Amino acid sequence: MIIYQTNTPKNTLTEKEISEISQFLHQHLEQFADSSTAIEKAIAFALKIKPSFGGFVMRAVEDQQLIGAVVVNRTGMSQYIPENILVYIAVHRDYRGRGIGKELMQEAIQQCKGNIALHVESGNPARKLYEKLGFRNKYLEMRLEK
Repeated sequence: MIIYQTNTPKNTLTEKEISEISQFLHQHLEQFADSSTAIEKAIAFALKIKPSFGGFVMRAVEDQQLIGAVVVNRTGMSQYIPENILVYIAVHRDYRGRGIGKELMQEAIQQCKGNIALHVESGNPARKLYEKLGFRNKYLEMRLEK
């Protein structure tokens, strides 16, 4: 049985749990992964360990094994930018194709107050799931990296 656990600034995670989630996301995001340090920073913002508007971290656990994770940060904005950004979501490669990613997304959507943005590369197969759940490509994102 899969258990979904949500952690917020009010019921935060230990350093060990944060490290485990960060390593999990780094490994299972595969070619779409950021560094473990960047992932830990997003988790720290979600849990208000670093000054932020907060958010949450959600885990999917089966038989005490981490099989999925989501990180959502609140933006502190609305109307012109969504109130939430889904920063990371991944499912263990051995558990893919079983609907766990969809369940994680649905749980995360329910937890969010307000609209949600996410970034997805055009070649990412998860894009189809996001579209089925109602996400639309409203803008073309452009970045200037300094």
